[in-house]
Amino acid sequence: MKPDGGDPGSHLFGGSDGTDRVGGRDDTERVGGRDDTERAHLKDPHDASHTIHRYPAAPDLTDLMQRYWIPVWSVPADREAPQRVLRYPVCQLVVAHDYARFYGVEHGLSTVTLTGEGWAVGSMLSPAAGALITGTSLAAFTDLTVDLTDVLGDAGARLITRVREAMSHGPDSPESHRAATEAFDDVLRAYLPIDEEGRLVNRVVAFVEEHSDVLRVEQVRAEFDLSERALQRLVQRRIGLTPKWLIQRRRLQEAAGRLREGPGSLSEVAAVLGYADQPHFVRDFARVVGMTPGAFAARYGGG
Repeated sequence: MKPDGGDPGSHLFGGSDGTDRVGGRDDTERVGGRDDTERAHLKDPHDASHTIHRYPAAPDLTDLMQRYWIPVWSVPADREAPQRVLRYPVCQLVVAHDYARFYGVEHGLSTVTLTGEGWAVGSMLSPAAGALITGTSLAAFTDLTVDLTDVLGDAGARLITRVREAMSHGPDSPESHRAATEAFDDVLRAYLPIDEEGRLVNRVVAFVEEHSDVLRVEQVRAEFDLSERALQRLVQRRIGLTPKWLIQRRRLQEAAGRLREGPGSLSEVAAVLGYADQPHFVRDFARVVGMTPGAFAARYGGG
């Protein structure tokens, strides 16, 4: 796997059969259609390069992380499979067969190109977790990737060993997945309990992501009775970006989902998302995604 305008291995991938495989902690799996966890992934409906297995966080770790994802890919020698993601406002821990990294929040479009065969085990953290793990403001890690051991130290080295040992028994095996995710669990439990500010930022991000009618920073400020400055400083410390970015990211993810699912005109999509006019929506979308909404719908729609 090689980078293509972004960092490798950090992203959510869609299932090779057009669906995702979602497993519980009891290792039972169901195969379902597109769900909210795929909202960030700008998946080409014709891409059959990989399968992704998703698992929820352990019950005692939900303040620190949201879920695990385990992509397994096989790309013919003469082919490449680019993946594009509008990432969520959280950090990620990823151990793969050939690298192990900590990913700060990425403000633009993340792109990775899959080649050959491989696997990765990723932990999608909560908004609170990044600053706890790094011990500093996440502004220092915006758009930055570092070796896992740089932030986890010896615990990171042990985690890498355990995950690779688990996955060596079969990257598609539920038993391998259980052992690998439990290795992450053991490391993350050292950061419990989360602090009060961490609980607050988790709530702020959940509020923005769960309410499509939140279009202005003032709505967030009022909901949590925070001054504009206090809200700005909170999001900058714990996520590394701004409250305005949180709202814009959710709108772009929702826009991508609506354009994929159709039907509806661009003006209708713009209106539903709260844009004053269609040109404003087109400019915002193209600036981040790298193509116009119309071109995106033509390429990714119908998946």
